[in-house]
Amino acid sequence: MSNKTTRWVTALMLVVPVLAAPGLAQAATSQLTGCAAKQHEIEQQLIHARAQGNNGPVKGLENALQSVKDHCTDEGLLKKRQAKVQQKEREVQVRTHELQEAQASGRQDKINKRQRKLAEAQAELAEAQAELAK
Repeated sequence: MSNKTTRWVTALMLVVPVLAAPGLAQAATSQLTGCAAKQHEIEQQLIHARAQGNNGPVKGLENALQSVKDHCTDEGLLKKRQAKVQQKEREVQVRTHELQEAQASGRQDKINKRQRKLAEAQAELAEAQAELAK
């Protein structure tokens, strides 16, 4: 092998693991659930904030991480997430009823506003349901 080829192969061997690392970290994260997933997410945010030199949120993230370590239980987290889903479901019901009232009034400006509010509530419900699956 030529010297140039050897350097290229060596560089490639160094770069490939670095490029693969984020994908491996993502795969490991997707397997975590409950408090472990929550802790890992905060740790990743903390690493990112430190790497970017963004010291503003570091203390808050450190406090959040310690709180998760000290107080989080999978059962408690599940109950919180279930309660949030129920609250968001009630909000969707209210927004649906408000849209029906607006449609009955026939005022297009009110209908448009209520449609936006309903769409927002549905998006929040979907987000809460996604959190429940974690």
